[in-house]
Amino acid sequence: MSNNAITIILLFLNISLLPAISALNQEGLSLLSWLSTFNSSSSAAFFSSWNPSHQNPCRWDYIKCSDGFVSEITITSINLSNSFPTQILYFQHLTTLVLSHGNLTGEIPPSIGNLSSLVTLNLSFNAFTGNIPAEIGKLADLQSLSLNTNFLHGGIPTEIGNCSKLQQLELFDNHLSGKIPTEIGKLVALQIFRAGGNSGIQGEIPMQISNCKQLSFLGLADTAISGQLPSSIGELKNLKTLSIYTSNLNGHIPPEIGNSSALEDLFLYGNQLSGQIPEELGLLKNLKRVLLWQNQLSGRIPESLGNCSGMAVIDFSLNYLSGKVPLSLANLVALEELLLSGNNISGKIPPFAGNFSSLKQLELDNNRFSGEIPPAIGQLKELSQFFAWQNQLHGSIPTELANCEKLQHLDLSHNFLTGSVPSSLFNLKNLTQLLLISNRLSDEIPQNIGNCTSLTRLRLGSNSFSGHIPSGIGLLHSLSFLELSENQFTGEIPPDIGNCTRLEMVDLRGNKLQGTIPASFEFLAGLNVLDLSMNNIGGTIPQNLGKLTSLNKMVISGNYITGFIPKSLGNCKDLQLLDISRNKIAGSIPEEIGRLQGLDILFNLSWNALTGPIPESFSNLSKLANLDLSHNMLTGSLRVLGGLDNLVSLDVSYNNFSGILPDTKLFHDLPSAAFSGNQELCINRSECHLSGNPHGKKSTRNLIMRTLFSVAVTIVVVIVAVFLFIRVHGAKNEDDFLDWHFTPFQKLNFSVNDILTSLSDSNIVGKGCSGMVYRVETPTKQVVAVKKLWPIKKGEFPERDLFSAEVQTLGSIRHKNIVRLLGCCDNGKTRLLLFDYISNGSLAGLLHENRVFLDWDARYKIILGAAQGLAYLHHDCIPPIVHRDIKANNILVGPQFEPFLADFGLAKLVDASESPRAANIVAGSYGYIAPGEYNQSMDTA
Repeated sequence: MSNNAITIILLFLNISLLPAISALNQEGLSLLSWLSTFNSSSSAAFFSSWNPSHQNPCRWDYIKCSDGFVSEITITSINLSNSFPTQILYFQHLTTLVLSHGNLTGEIPPSIGNLSSLVTLNLSFNAFTGNIPAEIGKLADLQSLSLNTNFLHGGIPTEIGNCSKLQQLELFDNHLSGKIPTEIGKLVALQIFRAGGNSGIQGEIPMQISNCKQLSFLGLADTAISGQLPSSIGELKNLKTLSIYTSNLNGHIPPEIGNSSALEDLFLYGNQLSGQIPEELGLLKNLKRVLLWQNQLSGRIPESLGNCSGMAVIDFSLNYLSGKVPLSLANLVALEELLLSGNNISGKIPPFAGNFSSLKQLELDNNRFSGEIPPAIGQLKELSQFFAWQNQLHGSIPTELANCEKLQHLDLSHNFLTGSVPSSLFNLKNLTQLLLISNRLSDEIPQNIGNCTSLTRLRLGSNSFSGHIPSGIGLLHSLSFLELSENQFTGEIPPDIGNCTRLEMVDLRGNKLQGTIPASFEFLAGLNVLDLSMNNIGGTIPQNLGKLTSLNKMVISGNYITGFIPKSLGNCKDLQLLDISRNKIAGSIPEEIGRLQGLDILFNLSWNALTGPIPESFSNLSKLANLDLSHNMLTGSLRVLGGLDNLVSLDVSYNNFSGILPDTKLFHDLPSAAFSGNQELCINRSECHLSGNPHGKKSTRNLIMRTLFSVAVTIVVVIVAVFLFIRVHGAKNEDDFLDWHFTPFQKLNFSVNDILTSLSDSNIVGKGCSGMVYRVETPTKQVVAVKKLWPIKKGEFPERDLFSAEVQTLGSIRHKNIVRLLGCCDNGKTRLLLFDYISNGSLAGLLHENRVFLDWDARYKIILGAAQGLAYLHHDCIPPIVHRDIKANNILVGPQFEPFLADFGLAKLVDASESPRAANIVAGSYGYIAPGEYNQSMDTA
């Protein structure tokens, strides 16, 4: 028997014998009574000092007494797995009750109001449910109330205003709703008020908050708080932190905020604030961090901000700011982060930025900065991140950047930079990401690139680099992304690249590379994307490429590759896109290709010299959406393609196919150009057998006439029946009489009607800004999620077509962590999107509705998968896709806690040719800095 089990048995025996052997007072008996209810012997072991033979509990762990009575109970970080200890509700001398991080459940009893001496009540980080009892208002001496991080719902009780001595009120991370009661203004001693992380709290901030003159921390982040920030906020002279981010604030930032002279942290990002940033911010001499990103602020950066000499962080990203960076900012010598991404700021990058000796992050991307990059940036010894992409910068990359010894991320993409890449950059031992995409850089890549051993991403695409790809790249053993596409590289692909065994993407397309595909690529076991297209590569496809079993995308089109398709490619079972078109490959298509059952985006073998029939194994490619076999010398029947129900695009033109087309909807709908150039292929089925005897011809004609007559009679009967039904019952739904256009992206075994009949209120599982979501079970028992987008009102022009955005985005991509679009339906009035149904719903539901327990392993798996999905969108899609609305509600969770990114209604394909403002609209949270880096207590304030 374990020691823990012995402990709890002895405690039980002692409690049973207490009347006979103990003089323990009533408070001790009550505590032991609570202890006896513990279901876990491991929890009881923490209370071994609770000795029944004592006269009182004053020497017990977690207990303190005053004059022989219990005055403090402090139990934290012990898994109690129990309900609130009602046994202590009559401890009249109790001043401190702390039961936090204990997994306590049930409701907080109303009789807690009996603890009239309470000064501190902390029940945080538990699993309490129900309402906050109004009886808390009876606790006249209460100074600190912490009920945060539970599952409490309902409103904040108005009776809280009776706790006139209250100094700390922490209610964040619950399910509270309703408005903040005006009675909050009665708490004249209040110093800390935190109610963030309650998405149901709404309405405006009450003006009465200004009565709380001692308030130093006001946290209402991640709520539905709306309206304007009250001008009376300026009356809070002691306010140090104002944290109301990711809420619904609108209107202007009141200039009166400049009267809150103690303010250090101003966090108002992720709202709908408009107008200009008030000059009065310059009056806040103690201001250290100001985060106003992702609002609708306009105008210039205030000149007066230079007066805030202690400023450490400025984040004005994702607004509509214009003008130049004010010269007064040169006074901010303590600045650590300057984040201005996604605005319309113009002028030159100020050289005085080089005086910010503590600067760690400088993000200026997606603006209209022009001129050259100032060499003074090289004086920033602490700089770890410098983003200036998507601007109008010209000139060369200053060699002085190599002096930024701690530099980790450098992105100067999408500018007009010229010249060569300074070889000294590759001596930066901490540099992990170097992105110089889409500039006018030229010359060769420096040979010493191998010195930069920390590099994980090297992206130099769309420039004018020339010469050979340096073999020193093979020394970059941490490299995961190698993109050198659309340059003028010549020579062979260095075999040394095979030493970069962590590579996930190799993109060398659009160069003048020669030689052969290196056999050393077989060592790139984690490779997901290989694109060598549009070069002058010859030789054959190496057999050992079949060892790349993680490969998702392989494109080697537009080269001079000869030989045969290796059978070993059938081992690359994760392939979703395979394009070997426009080469000189001969021979037959190997049967082993049929093993690529994950092939769903594209299979392109066109413009080669392939012969023989289509392998029977093609019937296994059931997920394939696009197939191009055109311009070869293939023979035989197309019968095997008739079973590929998921095909939406097919081209078999200019081959030697023969026989009859498969009798499927796809083949009926395909244009004749998809079959042209096949002399022996019968395209028109009605003419395929007319070469028989006269009797056969006559019987065929008779059969056709009888069929047409039967169809005509059937149509007339149906029309009459529908007309009579309408006359009798009336038209219930206008949608029923509109033609539906149905576009499937996958193999589907149901019709539009199967979906429409199930769009009832009883099947609604969610509702969002773009529409209603239904759970629909088809007649074949397949469960799908159907999003019915909100209709466009008559005469209204939507700012963004969410339907087209989602179809365009999801219809073109495949990833294990992105929800799969099955198809779409549109009748001109109603628009439907069909997805795989994800059983566990959204991450927000799992986190806040307590339906399924998420341990840390599951949470890590969800976070990692979501990040992988985002990385795919940002770095693997061409052009990149930015989701723009990542939040817990838009991450779905499968039965094995696998995450799926969903709701792409706000997504956008990012074209390098777009203007900076357009890029700002789609760019997501470029300036986001985790709040925890600023203040550990601010996360959900």
